[in-house]
Amino acid sequence: MPLEQEIKQEKFHNEHQKAAINILYTGSWLYNINAAYLKKFSITPEQFNVLRILRGSFPAPMMLAEITERMIDKSSNCTRLVEKLKQKGFVNRITCENNRRQVDISITDKGQQLLKKIDLGQTSWMETMGKISKTEAKELNRILDKLRS
Repeated sequence: MPLEQEIKQEKFHNEHQKAAINILYTGSWLYNINAAYLKKFSITPEQFNVLRILRGSFPAPMMLAEITERMIDKSSNCTRLVEKLKQKGFVNRITCENNRRQVDISITDKGQQLLKKIDLGQTSWMETMGKISKTEAKELNRILDKLRS
């Protein structure tokens, strides 16, 4: 459905404004699809993001600042997210012996298993992206990267 119908707004100042609003609206729409899928696993998209980051660095642990730097939503409270994941048994948090201010965070086997389960079903929620071709996805990525540069 066209953006105009989705948000019930017929006119925009120009195509650039419409594109910006379309990106924000579509980003929120994709976030909600992702959140609904992840809810089945009792985690939020932000927690999922932290687990994926930690899986990518495994077996090397990471510090909070490194995780925050790689997160999609930089405004997320990484300390709180890691604490929630620790309570669920998905991550370990170990204070460094040489530097008491440094906390090393790593994904547990339980966290790895959760990500495997999530990965198995991801094709169902990623079908949304199947509405565009590989060429279109590549072009969209190029345009979005250009916008941020």
